[in-house]
Amino acid sequence: MISAINISKNYGGVRAVDSWSVEVKRGELYGLIGPDGAGKTTFFRLLTTMLLPDGGSATVAGMDIVKDFKKIRRIFGYMPGKFSLYEDLTVEENLRFFAALFETTIEQNIHLVEEIYSQLRRFADRPAGKLSGGMKQKLALCCAMIHSPEVLFLDEPTTGVDVVSRREFWEMLKTLKSKGLTIMVSTPYMDEAQMCDRIALVSGGRFLGVDTPENTVKNFDGKLFSVSADSMKTLTADLKAFPDTITAFSFGDSVHLRIRDNDGSIDHLRQYLSNYKNLVISEIQPTIEDCFMAKI
Repeated sequence: MISAINISKNYGGVRAVDSWSVEVKRGELYGLIGPDGAGKTTFFRLLTTMLLPDGGSATVAGMDIVKDFKKIRRIFGYMPGKFSLYEDLTVEENLRFFAALFETTIEQNIHLVEEIYSQLRRFADRPAGKLSGGMKQKLALCCAMIHSPEVLFLDEPTTGVDVVSRREFWEMLKTLKSKGLTIMVSTPYMDEAQMCDRIALVSGGRFLGVDTPENTVKNFDGKLFSVSADSMKTLTADLKAFPDTITAFSFGDSVHLRIRDNDGSIDHLRQYLSNYKNLVISEIQPTIEDCFMAKI
């Protein structure tokens, strides 16, 4: 449903998207996982025909993003990270407006968004700007869905939203996916990666790899330990200097240390840190965030 081959985009001397190649299957929930500045929004703008690539090519539903941009714009729904609906229009007026843009009506397509809009109906006459963050999110999703798109692009849809609303939103995405909709979603939240069929890890314009969340964790290279002690500032520096260290980074009140899986490494580590007080070293299972940090 979505295909990109070595697609690139530059902003002056900055390589925002550096030769990304992506294949998204029909009916798949595909996640782009990475921090701000990774290139996620630029990639979405390329696929949704808002930007022209500087290199490579891409298709959506078999249509070229450059040659067939008018046709592509008829078959996707797009929800940007920042709330972009008309705040002075009511909930219902916003929905009617976006339906009219695609030459349809709420009445014709209400079945497409009924499960979501049912939570908004009591606020139908309220200006969109006076909705809570979670309700704004649901309205934006309704507006993106009202014309029955084949592909849904969601750019950091849960940023700045409370935990409960985030969970509800992902449940809605799972329901939409179960109906056969192809969804590409970007997020800086590593825990949301587990909700996707496959995830692509991206950082600083670079494409770091793609796999299922399970395989991403399964293929983690090395052993991972949580290390803490009284002097965390010097501990981090010493762990980075440890001969068997692959990566070491602060993680809350501890350091996540990835070391080579050599015989005696953990004993050598304890001896190396023997001068630290209240030293705690425990082996842990990697998360998506650990896998991401291992690749950058």
